[in-house]
Amino acid sequence: MATVDTTPDLIADLGDEVKSRSANAAASKLESYGGAAIAAALSRLSPAFAQDILEALPREPRERALAAASADLARQWQVNAQYPKETIGRMMEPVVAAYPPEQSVAETVEKLRELVKTTFITYVYVLDAERHLLGIVTMRDLLFSEHRSTLRNVMLRDPFSLSASMPMMDAMKLVLDRHYPVYPVVDDGRRLIGLVRGQSMFEAQAIEISMQAGSMVGLEKEERLSTPVLRSLKMRHPWLQLNLLTAFLAAAVVGLFQDTIDRLVILALFLPVLAGQSGNTGCQALAVTLRGMTLGEMKDGSARPLISKETWLGMANGAGVGVMAALGMYITAASQHLQQPFTLAFVVFAAMVFSCIASGLSGVLVPVAMKRMGFDPATASSIFLTTATDCVSMGTLLLLATILVH
Repeated sequence: MATVDTTPDLIADLGDEVKSRSANAAASKLESYGGAAIAAALSRLSPAFAQDILEALPREPRERALAAASADLARQWQVNAQYPKETIGRMMEPVVAAYPPEQSVAETVEKLRELVKTTFITYVYVLDAERHLLGIVTMRDLLFSEHRSTLRNVMLRDPFSLSASMPMMDAMKLVLDRHYPVYPVVDDGRRLIGLVRGQSMFEAQAIEISMQAGSMVGLEKEERLSTPVLRSLKMRHPWLQLNLLTAFLAAAVVGLFQDTIDRLVILALFLPVLAGQSGNTGCQALAVTLRGMTLGEMKDGSARPLISKETWLGMANGAGVGVMAALGMYITAASQHLQQPFTLAFVVFAAMVFSCIASGLSGVLVPVAMKRMGFDPATASSIFLTTATDCVSMGTLLLLATILVH
């Protein structure tokens, strides 16, 4: 069995896996090490990522790590494992500096004197015999209080806390205007079971936002640069099949107007122009909507004002690009000596305006609808958005041409 001299060397060896949050790859590197080395390395990582690696480890090295870890750390890992991914309970660190309310300030200071040599402490937590969170004491209050006073007399009562079962996204909405360095985490009975650092929450949120770009086109959040080819194929291919199906739907819309295209071949030149512009408009609206959901800006009733905003933006943007597209159609039609070049230009202009309005609305409605149906609003949103924008934009252009150009 391989051994390791220092934990920093092992952490450095895991550098790429830590940066990419690849739990499977990190577990593959760690499984050959001794239990003490694995436990020491995991203790240096964020609790949520350490838990992912523990679950990815084979049974034998996982048991080695649990046996070698300190009692508090092993107990905390077992507690964290009870909570689903992307919940606060998954991110908890062990509770430190928790004392009964009748303990004096002097006794607390003496206990902290040794504890601070190995642990970074921000608050003192006051618990009753059943570990219910009664209050917290800041280091400043502890320093300036009478030594004979009890923690009950100097604590801040009813402190803000997070529920372990709370999704990380919901927790982020609650802490946006607080910015505390550490948050106590309680169970359903308001018993203190762990601590979560604000920095860890914001780092996890930043990673979540960075993953949205891949989720929008059907990439799984678990895929990394180091993911094996066959596993990447398994995760990506189903979404490509879905994308092919939706592409056939757009092709069917074009097929309905085959006679119009045969009569006005010039329209085929402007179909990709229209689809591209409306697609970009929809992606802009989709990005803003997903960002608002991620940051907690999408409150109840906020969808309606956003729909109104995107309608007006789509109209304004569509008119702006529609003028240029119409000019391009007129010049092209006139140079080919086609009849009704003004009508063709108007068709392009009107189709562009309508398509940009529809695509902007789709960029809002697609993620909102997916969320209300219980799905991740970022998952493959762009696939459904592209289908909607292609069908509407190309269908509108061909329908107007069929009606207006004779």
